[in-house]
Order: sequence, then structure tokens, then C-alpha cells
Amino acid sequence: MEFELKQIATIRSPFCDLVNMPVQPKGARDTFATIEFEKEYEEGLKDLDGFSHVYLIYHFHKVREPKLSVIPFNDKTNTPRGVFSTRTPMHPNGLGLSVVELVGVEGNVVTIKGVDILDGTPLLDIKPYIENFDKVEGESRSGWMKASLDEVSKKKSDDRFVQS
Repeated sequence: MEFELKQIATIRSPFCDLVNMPVQPKGARDTFATIEFEKEYEEGLKDLDGFSHVYLIYHFHKVREPKLSVIPFNDKTNTPRGVFSTRTPMHPNGLGLSVVELVGVEGNVVTIKGVDILDGTPLLDIKPYIENFDKVEGESRSGWMKASLDEVSKKKSDDRFVQS
């Protein structure tokens, strides 16, 4: 089955180069960005400002050739991993997902904080984070990912996923 998604907004961030940018929102917790929605979607932003965080679903528009095996940034062993066990941009459908802090909504512009996303990235959808729906209770596992919060926060990208 094939289907088409429509860009509803553009993410404007300070990151203009794929190299040396944070690889997860934890590494960009003090980074602000804006999301410029197409005017036709402005009405849909009503009441969003009551939430502290939002999910961003976006398109990795710089990925030209997806891969099924990658070496992720936070893998200390440099072991090739199945792409579906990673958060890399190389997934077959090129979809990104981030949870960011919502700072404000003004007209068709949403200001966010904690952004690890490339400037000009097309936004496909935005959804509110609701703790009673989304918080994982009990034990959780992170598979092969053994990097500490401090290590994740400091990790910057290199050129391993940059494609010409």
C-alpha cells in the first residue's frame, strides 16, 4: 500500500548542517526553534498552548537512501544494528519523532524548546504529550543502548548519515 503525506509546517532551528548537531532532544534541551504552520492549519493550533510538551512527527528530508543496518551514534561498541532498533534517520519511510517542550503558540507559529532537528525540516503532524496516556509505568528496557544520560546529552552528530 502506498499513500501520500502532506507537509503542514516547516521547522526552523539553528541547525543548518547535519554534522556536529545534537543527536537527541536531551542534547539540545536549551535550544529553541519555531514551527511555521501553513495558514490553512492555524485553526488546528487552538488549545495546544495548554500542554507542556508535544510530539513532532517529521520527514527526514535529507535522507536519500535508507539503510536496514546502521551503526548508531550512541552505540559504544560500534556494532551494526537493525535500523528498526535505532533512532537514526535512515528508516525506510524517513519519519522522525521527537518530544519537545512547548513554549508558546502565536498565530500560526509554535515556539518549542529541546530541538535536535535540522532547519527546514518538513513537519507532518504535531500531537500533545499527555502524561496519563504516554508515561510508561514499571520497568522499561533500552536494548543495546547503554549510554548514560550525560553521554547522550553531550553526543554530537558526525557525517555517518550525511548523503550527497
